[in-house]
Amino acid sequence: MSNKPRTAITPTREENYAEWYQQVIKAADLAENSAVRGCMVIKPWGYSLWENMQRVLDDMFKATGHQNAYFPLFIPLSFMQKEAAHVEGFAKECAVVTHHRLEADADGKLVPAGELDEPLVVRPTSETIIGDAFSRWVQSYRDLPLLINQWCNIVRWEMRTRMFLRTTEFLWQEGHTAHATSEEAVEETMRMLDVYATFAEEWLAVPVIKGEKTAGERFPGAVSTFCIEAMMQDRKALQAGTSHFLGQNFAQASEIQFLDQSGTRQFAWTTSWGVSTRLIGSLIMTHSDDDGLVLPPKVAPTQVVIIPIYRSDEERPRVIDYCRKVAQELRAQRYADRPVSVIVDERDERGGEKVWGWIKKGVPVRLEVGPRDMEKDALFVGRRDKTPKEKQSIPRADFVASIATTLQSIQDGLLERARVYREQQTYRIDTREEFYKFFTAPTVPENAPTPIHGGFALTHFSGDVDLERQIKDDLSVTVRCIPLEKSEAGTCPFTGKPSPQRVVWAKAY
Repeated sequence: MSNKPRTAITPTREENYAEWYQQVIKAADLAENSAVRGCMVIKPWGYSLWENMQRVLDDMFKATGHQNAYFPLFIPLSFMQKEAAHVEGFAKECAVVTHHRLEADADGKLVPAGELDEPLVVRPTSETIIGDAFSRWVQSYRDLPLLINQWCNIVRWEMRTRMFLRTTEFLWQEGHTAHATSEEAVEETMRMLDVYATFAEEWLAVPVIKGEKTAGERFPGAVSTFCIEAMMQDRKALQAGTSHFLGQNFAQASEIQFLDQSGTRQFAWTTSWGVSTRLIGSLIMTHSDDDGLVLPPKVAPTQVVIIPIYRSDEERPRVIDYCRKVAQELRAQRYADRPVSVIVDERDERGGEKVWGWIKKGVPVRLEVGPRDMEKDALFVGRRDKTPKEKQSIPRADFVASIATTLQSIQDGLLERARVYREQQTYRIDTREEFYKFFTAPTVPENAPTPIHGGFALTHFSGDVDLERQIKDDLSVTVRCIPLEKSEAGTCPFTGKPSPQRVVWAKAY
């Protein structure tokens, strides 16, 4: 007989992390695969998460002076060809529309007809189509800076897909700005990187490292790319957001020009930046456990669920009435600048089934209320950041008065737990042999189906592009970023050449 504790999710993270991730999504009812290969249906619970993220980010963008607009899904092929590095970088991922209607053939089957004069690329990113609009909108220095954001869907024809992390179609926002000077554009690039880092840490409770991408990992066509990198529980990195300084490359390709104060025609300096529904994947893999999803209270669709517990139809109305009053009192409290979100689960199901359903959906706080609790005017409280068995009875008035403090305690605890884990799995490595061993020797039991290797390696690097490519081929490991928080200079262990600072190496999604 096995002594292994029973969990709600099978397999566990240790047994098969990739399958565990899929089962958490399924158990939480976040999303499902669609009839279109590589695409997903985001279900209400998952979409509510995205809506909450979108709402916060949208406020943050507008607070920094950006306005929302919308641009076409279809991009003329000629637009993509204007910027050479850009088209080369995205060519293999582009979906292309070549016909504009369907007709029945001799056998009655529908076939494409009406070939387009120019093929249309389904939006993989919008620099070129937005650049075309900017070329009309920007005429004078008085039109600058131009600060635009777009919420939309994106299509990239991925070969290997995984829900939320890498799908053929996904949702995102993309910011695009134009400036009169290089300095203003760089300042914008870094400002939005800081917005992303603040959102990830303060709202998603996901600790991130801010850094610059190497030339090999840079956004196609950009002068420089900056990113926030997070560590998942399998010790892989996940790029959670990027901000690009595009220089004048796209401005020259799209003819975004303006008359400066001296009357001289200049090319604008542009930026772009974006995050996507992969943030939901980062949240799942940072916080969730072997009982299911764990949600930070600030973005949880429901922060408190109240579960009535009764033994007879006679008890039911009285218990539910009590639960509704508690819900009303909680909704009168505020957390993270909005009323506390509460559901009373009045479904006619057994209490235990409902409890485990909400545990798997990741609701931060569960209240179980029965006749005995009502007699004491108390609530039986479980927190999702604790084990399911850890519950306590708390007087109703005390719980209601402290709900904001409780939710913030959960939020802070999740961030700290993730930060400690990242620090424990981050190592300074100074030799080639140690580096290769770090990313090849399994660090979990040998019989585990998916042995985990490595974590974050802080290692000196001379910047050699061929070396970076070789290590990627050998180990599937890349430089995730050159941290903005500088470290000491040293010697690259692979080439013996000088290295200005340590970089972060990791396997990644």
